[in-house]
Amino acid sequence: MNCPRRALTWSAALTTATVLWSGSTAYAAGPEDNTNVPPADEQSGGGTDGKGSLSASVSNIRIKYVSGGDGGGEEGNLGTVDPNWKPPACWYEPAFSPEQLKKFVDRDGGGDVGIHESWIGKGLWTDHYRDGKPADNFDLHAPTNSTAEGYENYNLGKDGYFWRGVAPDPNDSDSWDCGRIMFWVDAGEVPDDPNAPTPKTLAEYAYNKVKVPDTKVDLKPEAKSTVNLPTWVWLDKGTFKEVKVRAELPNTGLWAETTAKPVALHLEPGTEDADVFPASGNCAINEDGSIGTPYTKGDTEKTPPCGIRYLRATSGTPYQLSASVTWQITWEGSDGTGGDLPDGTFETTQDMNVQEIQSINR
Repeated sequence: MNCPRRALTWSAALTTATVLWSGSTAYAAGPEDNTNVPPADEQSGGGTDGKGSLSASVSNIRIKYVSGGDGGGEEGNLGTVDPNWKPPACWYEPAFSPEQLKKFVDRDGGGDVGIHESWIGKGLWTDHYRDGKPADNFDLHAPTNSTAEGYENYNLGKDGYFWRGVAPDPNDSDSWDCGRIMFWVDAGEVPDDPNAPTPKTLAEYAYNKVKVPDTKVDLKPEAKSTVNLPTWVWLDKGTFKEVKVRAELPNTGLWAETTAKPVALHLEPGTEDADVFPASGNCAINEDGSIGTPYTKGDTEKTPPCGIRYLRATSGTPYQLSASVTWQITWEGSDGTGGDLPDGTFETTQDMNVQEIQSINR
């Protein structure tokens, strides 16, 4: 269900909005429009976009590398082998304590109050969160679009947090499932909502944050092969190590650790005129992180455990040798749950020139 994004000025609100309060502008966004709004206090919580804007596309989930990586790789460089799998489109998470919300409204009072709803100016915020006036929700799980009851004086003196929907990609139509505007949850609780976060939510979020090393392989001969003679492919031990990423959602006690374990290297020679070893193109990754066997003098005509034999020379344009590592993904969470996620892959390519000479000194 795609609800239109409300983009209202005060004059338009009289005919197009159910509830709008004076001195303010409300924006409710559809998938095509996720407007960021004026600066928020980055220290007050709520999720900011790095420029100070209170943005529902920015999560407060904290990512930490537990082992096997320092975050130096490319972010999100693992691609899933399952084309039908995707991480959660949206969820709810704590955004403000009462004190933080009051500070934010007093200073700025503008930002995403929901994934597809932005309030510009202080009037909407003070009317709903300070003065107790109701506001519209776009909750697709409710029988009808519901009305949210207001709050008195930001719930100051109460123990808990205001929670808000988050969607990494607000253009995803499934992000409309989290249509509630920011709402209150007592401390130590999670909302009774189908899109409340779970450890699995965090594990799936962390999947796209796993950073793995590049997949450039060692070759003999290097960058130039010879027709009908095998090219050996290997990687020294320790090149590929298990990577573990921990995702924590502050003020909930929820966490999950997502582990990526390298299990296979797949070779694509870049041409049909080639044989691969083994025939599947899948070279196993050993327990020590090594792949294949290094070439040694005298191995020229032997069949490598991992390698390629080109059957036709290149003619000015090198073949594109593709090497992709398959990473097995598992997770465990703060409530004792855990399981598997779809395998991930990361691929690199490198030039291969092939010459006609039938023998070569190595």
